[in-house]
Amino acid sequence: MSESNIPDQMRSAQWTTAPIESSLKVNPTTPLPKDARSLPKDSALVRISFASLNPVDYKLPEFGPARFAAMGKGPWIPASDYAGTVVTTNLPHLKPGDKVAGCTAAPKFGTLAEYAVIEGAENVAKLPDGVDLKDAATLGVAAQTAMQCIAPYVNSGSKIIINGASGGTGTFGIQLARILGCTVTAICSGPNVELCKSLGADNVIDYKSTDVIEELKKDGLQYDLIVDNVTMAGPIYSNSHHYLETTGKYVTIAGGPDTSSLIGIAKMMAQPTWLGGGQRKAAFVGRKADSEELVKLAGWIKDGKLKPFIEKVYSLDQAGDAFERMKTGRTRGKLVIQVSGE
Repeated sequence: MSESNIPDQMRSAQWTTAPIESSLKVNPTTPLPKDARSLPKDSALVRISFASLNPVDYKLPEFGPARFAAMGKGPWIPASDYAGTVVTTNLPHLKPGDKVAGCTAAPKFGTLAEYAVIEGAENVAKLPDGVDLKDAATLGVAAQTAMQCIAPYVNSGSKIIINGASGGTGTFGIQLARILGCTVTAICSGPNVELCKSLGADNVIDYKSTDVIEELKKDGLQYDLIVDNVTMAGPIYSNSHHYLETTGKYVTIAGGPDTSSLIGIAKMMAQPTWLGGGQRKAAFVGRKADSEELVKLAGWIKDGKLKPFIEKVYSLDQAGDAFERMKTGRTRGKLVIQVSGE
């Protein structure tokens, strides 16, 4: 598609009132992004085929102060993960027709739309031939977060714990840890035990039928890393000195832009042991956009080493249902939305 053939309008899903799912509607006459024909530096106009959802896609927008301070006047187009085709670009490593994937920079969001302007070379990665766009749309937040929670802290042979192993980041985490040569103990609920095993977990603890802390204590100090996708400074952290090596680390991605999360970070980082703090090093990891890392992840998909687990693919008209499902906290893997044809 040449620049002269870019339409003036597009289909998108837009919301006006929190919670997002209560007001999310498809608008078939949405104006294209204002900078679609005059791209900012280091940008690409992408025709979106698929998007996927992450908790940040509702946690940040629905936190009122952040929404009004950073997102401007609505209606708003949600979601940040995407995969699609370059229409126009001023990035030297891309050309029209290239298949790409990545994530918009929050708080811009905007990928539940047929077209989006993706700013920053770090947010748009050219995909290897043969990678399904549906799979690629899941990589931006969850896969990169999982990679950045694990890769810096392990070596081949490391033993790690993944709490919340059946969600989007967790299902990537199991597979990436195995690719990196780690032994994985996954924590999830009973219905997801077999899923975690199928993804490569060596041991799986059902937190609904087992005392997780006592189970982890059984073999003493043996773990090198804990990745917590569920809690922040919870019992798994405060008891970690029983099973995490003295040189090990606790990493969490849990939380949002709210008071309880800020308290959790403070507790994790500064609270002394006698007030409930932990005895092991801890870190809160926020994803850093990295297009080279995205290319590596996509390459592992092509090679069959990594397989995104997708619970369901929704149509754009069903996007509200996808947000409602996301908010249950019980999703298995990723929720994907088909925005337009490939």
